[in-house]
Amino acid sequence: MGVRVREVGRTYRKGRRKNEEVVALDGLSLDVPSNEVHGLLGPNGAGKTTLCKILSTVLLPTSGTAEVFGLDVVARADDVRRQIGIVFGGERGLYWKLTARQTLRYWAALYKIPDARAKGRVDELLERLGLAEKADDLVETYSRGMKQRLHLARGLIGDPRLILLDEPTTGMDPVAAHDFRGLIGELRAEGRTILITTHDMDEAESVCDRVTLIDKGRVLATETPRGLAEMSGLQQWVEAETSVDVDGLPGVVGTERRDGVLRVRVVDAAAARVVIDFLLDRGVRSVRAVPPRLEDVYLDLVGRRGMGV
Repeated sequence: MGVRVREVGRTYRKGRRKNEEVVALDGLSLDVPSNEVHGLLGPNGAGKTTLCKILSTVLLPTSGTAEVFGLDVVARADDVRRQIGIVFGGERGLYWKLTARQTLRYWAALYKIPDARAKGRVDELLERLGLAEKADDLVETYSRGMKQRLHLARGLIGDPRLILLDEPTTGMDPVAAHDFRGLIGELRAEGRTILITTHDMDEAESVCDRVTLIDKGRVLATETPRGLAEMSGLQQWVEAETSVDVDGLPGVVGTERRDGVLRVRVVDAAAARVVIDFLLDRGVRSVRAVPPRLEDVYLDLVGRRGMGV
């Protein structure tokens, strides 16, 4: 098992007199098999970051146990750190007055990688992440997308078995984000386990084997993205590239338009058939019935309290 969490709780106190107790994790349990890409989804304050800090030995759990590849994160913290790589979102954790090459050599030294091997490892990661041509430029000159790629290179320098990704595509343009998602697949193919926090539902659906919805420190559900949609009980959708109005048809719950695509929410498969036939009769040829998106399930289970992480 890659990650095993059992009844983990984490509380802290806040306020001027530290007399207000806040529950960040409330008896949370989770299993992430080795070689799985697993998404953590939830609103701000759900407990995702707290869980990742516990798994990376930055925080101690108040109660319960957590293991990484069978290693207890409290009793064997040093051994756990050798197994993990952490990739932050945004610009946290980078030294702007260093070059990318210097940054990676510095982290290689922290991981106690011998100099002879570190040079080759650094060159390999710079090439793999598309930073080789700018390897000797200062980080402060990098775009946000380049900084995010450097974050990933830094997280991989120790050749980790578990990678914790916090908003990995923040600041990337669509092309860079697409390439990054392809890289996630490559890392999985190498046998690595990946835990990713994201508010990008399309990203979660495209790269995650399974996702876990967390709210108020508790697990709401763990499933494949498609399985979660099927078990949610939400109505079906019909999608079509058209400007035709379908409001008022039997079984239509609501509609929305996005990038020229009409999305029609219907109560069941029979209603979907009615909408599809209606559109086909009016010459629409690009039309299909689809299950609820992961975003729909998220909003249904968590509510509209914010999709940031």
